Amino acid sequence: MGALSLAGRPLQVLKRMKTVKFFAAAFAIAASMTAYAEHYKVIVPLNEDANGAQAILLNYDNGNAIDTVTVADQVAVFEGEIDEPLIARVNIDGGRGPVFILESGTISFNKNNDAFGTMYNDQIRAISEQLTQIANEFRAATTEEAQNAAYQKYNETIEKSMAENGDNIVGYFCFLNGDSSQMDAGELREVFGKYPAFARYARSQKLLANAEKREATQPGKKFVDFEVKYNGETKRLSDYVGKGKYVLVDFWASWCGPCIRQTEVLKQIYKKYGREILDVLGVAVWDEPDATLKAIKDHQLPWESILNAQTIPTDLYGITGIPCIILFGPDGTILSRDKQSEELIADVDRELAKTRIVPRTTNETEGAPFSR
Repeated sequence: MGALSLAGRPLQVLKRMKTVKFFAAAFAIAASMTAYAEHYKVIVPLNEDANGAQAILLNYDNGNAIDTVTVADQVAVFEGEIDEPLIARVNIDGGRGPVFILESGTISFNKNNDAFGTMYNDQIRAISEQLTQIANEFRAATTEEAQNAAYQKYNETIEKSMAENGDNIVGYFCFLNGDSSQMDAGELREVFGKYPAFARYARSQKLLANAEKREATQPGKKFVDFEVKYNGETKRLSDYVGKGKYVLVDFWASWCGPCIRQTEVLKQIYKKYGREILDVLGVAVWDEPDATLKAIKDHQLPWESILNAQTIPTDLYGITGIPCIILFGPDGTILSRDKQSEELIADVDRELAKTRIVPRTTNETEGAPFSR
């Protein structure tokens, strides 16, 4: 648990919310919104190294650029008018910056990149402070009973904040910071039924589409093929999957800390069974090829990789967070997905045990090189 922040997504402890069913009137909410055009000013403090960099103010919901400025005197300043409040992000030379509510007034940021100075941003900061306090209670708890109490209090605070702001941008901000990316399609429709204002946003519709794609690529379903063209070469998932071997496919990126940690787990599995039985394929998404190649070298990843896949596979498989690791059977059937660490190892062991495949012995694995 942690503070409310889209930039870090620490609110993954939020349980999947159970609400009423979705109804078609969700999309009529736009007609009830009161339009206005008011002035905003956004002041983003930066360090001296940022001087001369390009700062972009983005609509977080749809990714569209709102304004671009050059950083001067260690500050990026945006000014303009908006018709209604929206969630925004500032990127500096491609690096992700703070996420906040773009609304009328002057918006500033503290040392933690929390926005303040305007109505909705101050409201979100107050909610964040409550959640941080509860999260600290959870961490300090010495009994399971105390942890459960803190956990329940945390979830109740989020749900209360959503209920109190179900018709405005603060409620939607809380929704995105919760477990929305892990909800199934039915759960999302239920939320949109209870809070129809959320359903009109592009990111909400993308979440729903991704959930439907996840449902279509659950264990028991056949793999969905894709192709990636890079550096004059075309690679397809079907070049590796459905060829008579078990294959673990790791959708990852060089900048993703959890992704790098899971490569160590993949190495253990790869070494345990050997490439004759089980192969590993890395698919680099949301990453720059040069950064991917450097990470492969730095972390000594011995398996083949598909570079520069970007959003091609993540859109097809409904992947909203990485790493996403999928185990495919010899015929291309999906056997496991979205598992990590011990759960991933257990799934691999269980599936390969069905075919009476015995892992290599210690003597066979010690010092055995990884093959490409």
